[in-house]
Amino acid sequence: MNTQAEAATSVSDVVKQVFSVIFIVAGIVAFYYFSEIQLLYRVLGLLVIFIVALAMMVTTQLGKWVLAFVIESRQEVRKIVWPTRDETVRTTLLVFAMVFLVGLVLWLLDMFLFWGVRLLTGQGG
Repeated sequence: MNTQAEAATSVSDVVKQVFSVIFIVAGIVAFYYFSEIQLLYRVLGLLVIFIVALAMMVTTQLGKWVLAFVIESRQEVRKIVWPTRDETVRTTLLVFAMVFLVGLVLWLLDMFLFWGVRLLTGQGG
C-alpha cells in the first residue's frame, strides 16, 4: 500500500495564510468604506493589497505547490495541438447533421409507436 504522509504545515505558513485572507477582506471592506474617493485610486489600492496577499501566499508551502501547478499547466496547454478552423467547422456541421438525423429517427419511432398504441387500444383506425 502506497501512502503519502502530508507534510507538516509550519506555524509561519498558517500565519501567512491567515494574514493574506485578512488583507484581502480588509481591502474589500476599505474599497467600499472609502467610496467618496475616486474609483481609480480605490481600484489601485485593492490591486496593491491583492498583490501583497498573493506574494505572501506564494511564500508558503501551499502557495509554492499552487504556483508550480499553474506553471506546469501552462506548459501542458502549450503542447496541445488545436484543430484548424476548417476541422472545427466540419466537425460542428457533422454534429448538427447527426443531431438532426437522430431527432428524425426518434420522431418517426415515436410516431409509429403512438400509432400502434392507438391501434391496440381501439382509439384510432
